[in-house]
Amino acid sequence: MDPSVKPTTWVIVVDNPKRWHFAIPEVPVISARNYLTMAEYAERRKLRVMNLCRSYAYQDTGYYVSLLAEARGHRPVPSVATIQDFKAPTVLRAMSSDLVPVIRHALRTLQSSSFTLSIYFGRNMAQRYEVLCRKLSSLFPAPLIRAHFHREDDGDWYLSNISPIAMKDIPESHRDFVVEAARDYFLRRPSATKRREPSRFDLAMLVDTQDKTPPSNETALRRFEKAGEKMGIRVTRIDRDDYGDIAEYDGLFIRTTTSVEHYTYRFARKAEAEQMAVIDDSLSILRCTNKVYLQEVLARHHIPGPKTLIVHKDNLEKVVEQIGLPMILKQPDSSFSLGVVKVRTPDEFMEKTRALLEGSDLLIAQEFMPTDFDWRIGVIDGEVFYACRYWMARDHWQIYNHGAKSKTETGGNVDCVPLDQVPPEVIQCAARAAALMGKSLYGVDLKEVNGRPIVIEVNDNPSIDAGIEDQLLQEIIYDRVMTSFLRRMEKRRRL
Repeated sequence: MDPSVKPTTWVIVVDNPKRWHFAIPEVPVISARNYLTMAEYAERRKLRVMNLCRSYAYQDTGYYVSLLAEARGHRPVPSVATIQDFKAPTVLRAMSSDLVPVIRHALRTLQSSSFTLSIYFGRNMAQRYEVLCRKLSSLFPAPLIRAHFHREDDGDWYLSNISPIAMKDIPESHRDFVVEAARDYFLRRPSATKRREPSRFDLAMLVDTQDKTPPSNETALRRFEKAGEKMGIRVTRIDRDDYGDIAEYDGLFIRTTTSVEHYTYRFARKAEAEQMAVIDDSLSILRCTNKVYLQEVLARHHIPGPKTLIVHKDNLEKVVEQIGLPMILKQPDSSFSLGVVKVRTPDEFMEKTRALLEGSDLLIAQEFMPTDFDWRIGVIDGEVFYACRYWMARDHWQIYNHGAKSKTETGGNVDCVPLDQVPPEVIQCAARAAALMGKSLYGVDLKEVNGRPIVIEVNDNPSIDAGIEDQLLQEIIYDRVMTSFLRRMEKRRRL
């Protein structure tokens, strides 16, 4: 072994080491039977398990290796979640949607109508497929996978199937390359190079530098990192390309705009499958980002809200009569005031509604309730921990005016208010609304109308910006979020 290479905590698990023909001196090879039955392995901590059993079928030995590895707190590759993803066509379609431009570029010179790509530890023997291999390995983290593509009538290539490769199915001529790729994988993993000093926990913070309306600005992100450091939590920023490395962390903190039809939801689902501490969790994303669901739940539990009607193509003639004018129309997945319009006349209602219904079968119509400001109440783990007043943008009816001519006019002023100075009924109403969504991090938006709190919406990914939401609490707001992660990760470690 190269003396400059630090020993890893990897083990390779195979059905029968005597039939193992891929020598990688740096990593020990053990049998699946020994891994599953010997106390030596059951009691190990921080072990990484490369599961190279010949089958991952349900209740086969390979399946149990990954299952028990997760139960022991080890980090298996592939995880049980990945094994299940191989079997789910809907997951395949959802994940591969982000890959269309990459697939198109990688396969652009092929003349055939189908193509199969073998990926060995994230690589292929042909250099031109490097980016595609890396992306697929990130979405489906497994050592050996085979992806099948087909060309449709529109001329574009699509991923039709992806599955594990058994060692016996690797051609003899590929074996030297497989060993090279494996050594590179084990000795140059991000976890071996990025993490320098030990920490109690490692938290991945998912950010997107291209997000036009990020929930936290750069200074806030640094303050989250600092707050974590004080508690022994190393906060590492990741992006959408780091999907395959999620299992390397103890928790996931999503700090980019969320949506169900988005990679953020897949990250949350993946992290939950790995039994990590997650904010925003997938259920909160599902519940909060769809205004149709949100309004139904709030109404069913008698949370006060504006007069609301679910709009579809068959009830257009009744909406104006029931809601009145002016009114507010919302796309189900609107956020940051985007996808929200105000209509003043019947003709404008029909024009805007028909345009919005082209993108969704259902819309939300709400009565217009003008106020000088909206309350934003921050809730985490069921507890209210900050309150802000968001004043309306200049000469506008919303707190954001995306059509403003200058950035200074895009948003209204914000002032933070001590909790003991917030009307108790506002605090109570916000806490009740958040409790219906779960016990994660939420921002509840309310109006006060004639002294009565009215819930407008519950946000699963509330803004926490330096200089805005933290202007009163300062570092306490970041400490509170990191404390929640610390509790969750400690609880997970005790299980």
